[in-house]
Amino acid sequence: MRVTPAHSILCVIDVQEKIIPTIPTGQHVITECCRLVEAADLFDMPIIFTEQYPKGLGQTVKPITSKLKNRKSLEKLSFSCCGTPAFLDQIPPGVETLIVCGIETHICIAQTVLDALQTGFRVSIAVDAVGSHREHDHTVALRRLEGSGAVLSTTEAILFELCETAENPVFKRMQQLVAR
Repeated sequence: MRVTPAHSILCVIDVQEKIIPTIPTGQHVITECCRLVEAADLFDMPIIFTEQYPKGLGQTVKPITSKLKNRKSLEKLSFSCCGTPAFLDQIPPGVETLIVCGIETHICIAQTVLDALQTGFRVSIAVDAVGSHREHDHTVALRRLEGSGAVLSTTEAILFELCETAENPVFKRMQQLVAR
């Protein structure tokens, strides 16, 4: 399975102010999520970003919201994004693949990915753009998700897959994202 701009959506899950400090790789996750958001805009892909109980856990961190260009977050209480009906309603027709990033790998990422797979979507997880507060939870969750049918990839690999060829008109701008 390859990701393509025409058939993919980026899902940025719960990268919130009060959770991110508990993630040892939190700053790296933020950086990679930002690159994915910029790439999605570059390739005119839809983006959904969610916030788990923002009254208690805060808003999405500023480095990401500054790249989201006035998009509105989808607030949720269900750990799985798919447990919030508006989430599936925001996925445009023709989208086959969810590109997933955010936190926490073993909770909201895992439950969303498992439900999306069961719903019939393909899922690509940017492993360098997801994290948990404990490394073993992160590692075991990725193994479980891969065994369930999700494709594990990296932000850079996803960027080049979306671009497909150096002849793509946005290749030079995409290269700038990779160079960071």
